[in-house]
Amino acid sequence: MRLPNRYPRALAVLALAAATLLAVPVPAALAAPAAAGTKGLPSTNLPWISAASDAEIDAAFAQASRLNRPVLMYWGASWCPPCNQLKATLFNRQEFANLARQFVAVHVDGDRPGAQRVSSRFKVSGYPTVVLFAPDRQEITRLPGEVDAAQLLAVLGSGLNGGRPAQAVLADALAGRPVSAADWRVLAYYSWETGESQLVPKADTAPTLARLAAAHAATPGADADTTTRLWLKALAASDDAPAAKAVKPDAALRQRVQQVLASPAQVRAHMDVIGGSAPDLVRVLEPDAPSGPNPARDALVAQFDAVLQRLQADTTLSRNDRMGALYNRVMLARLALPKDAVQVQLAPALVADARRIVAEADREIRDGYERQAVITFGAAVLARAGLWDDSEALLKANLARSHSPYYLMSQLAGNYRRLGRNAEALQWYAQSYDQAVGPATRVQWGAGYVNALIDLAPQETARIEKAVSSLLAEAGKDSAAFEGRSARSYQRVASKLATWNADGNRAAVLARLQRQLDGICAKVDAADGQQATCRGLLRPAEGKPA
Repeated sequence: MRLPNRYPRALAVLALAAATLLAVPVPAALAAPAAAGTKGLPSTNLPWISAASDAEIDAAFAQASRLNRPVLMYWGASWCPPCNQLKATLFNRQEFANLARQFVAVHVDGDRPGAQRVSSRFKVSGYPTVVLFAPDRQEITRLPGEVDAAQLLAVLGSGLNGGRPAQAVLADALAGRPVSAADWRVLAYYSWETGESQLVPKADTAPTLARLAAAHAATPGADADTTTRLWLKALAASDDAPAAKAVKPDAALRQRVQQVLASPAQVRAHMDVIGGSAPDLVRVLEPDAPSGPNPARDALVAQFDAVLQRLQADTTLSRNDRMGALYNRVMLARLALPKDAVQVQLAPALVADARRIVAEADREIRDGYERQAVITFGAAVLARAGLWDDSEALLKANLARSHSPYYLMSQLAGNYRRLGRNAEALQWYAQSYDQAVGPATRVQWGAGYVNALIDLAPQETARIEKAVSSLLAEAGKDSAAFEGRSARSYQRVASKLATWNADGNRAAVLARLQRQLDGICAKVDAADGQQATCRGLLRPAEGKPA
């Protein structure tokens, strides 16, 4: 999934395994937040159905069919910061529980054995993904996790109120056929980032949103906020779109953005796009100048910074949303710097804000879910602001307060890696893998550890072989080890090993690993394609014969 700027890619560098380091104790009271209940469900205020197999999914849809209710499927993981944010701000709300009377709530924990097969079946991969289905399994819409709870509840209500499948609505909208205001709203709030190209190929997202914005604007009685949201999302999606498909803003579109920035009410209404994609919007609206100063971009950055400061101070927003505004202020300040700059000098006032706001969050947060979401985000803010010591101290102080400390360990590893402290990075990668919980998570973290080893210590052949062997052994703990996220993790490792053995000097190592993998593949069910995935992993990486 393409993480919004609010959830930086830096937080997605996950990994890693070694029992040589001391384990960090986790107090029992914090190991599982109270709101999770005894089964680790997202909340205790409604009867979630826990599902991780075809039979459990089929039973849930059978119940929905009997009751003639839609199915709301939430796909997440215990460590995932934005998942924890949903638990802290949406799932625990009474308004959500009231809406739940209209649907069957299904929780797919990505770490339950078999869950990765469910992800393949329904084309979900990123955490969190929230999908609303009709009882006949047609997908109505995917819900964004970035908007605030009140907006998300409104969108969910639109989908429940006789909502049609987003694919059908999109086809009608693009063909110029009548589309209701509620259906336009579903398109405007659709989670294009987790859509898995179900509506349009990813490369076509920006131009499709632009076509929708233009079509909606031409609709009699069109709601201006819906048009504006579609345009803003089209611009944000253009930042990483192919050049030929990126939106080229004209004077009218620039003027629309200026009007939004000048209106506190509109900024609040679209805070998820503005507060989460400010650098993307600036890069699209004012591209890099070929050389020399760029006063137009500087002026736009100053405007966005002022808006983000208001969001940062808006106590009607969740603490995580306010942290997102702060993060994007930091990223705006870094626009003129090399992307991977480590030692940076930002404005003293911004640095002071970063220290103050993160410290306040650390001091005041009591909810375990909110802490997992906000503190990990705050550590990223400090790191991107060049406050590496502060980020390190924050993460280490919160290890014992997190229900998923291995996530924080992977952040520490990423910090040390960026600082060039490779030995320490590998120690934290190893420890985070060692403490990771859940079959899919252990594969993902183990893959991160192996990839980091090959990047940072390619000469340590024995250590790499041991880590890969450990990672392969994890496959025996999950009946869907070669599906979904786990399959992609294994495939990334295979690709990395192929590069590592490009000269054929490690062919003997890969031959031994292949023999281990052959034994694993022989036990995998061939009916669902997993055995073919398993058998194809290391063979391209074998290189020259031993």
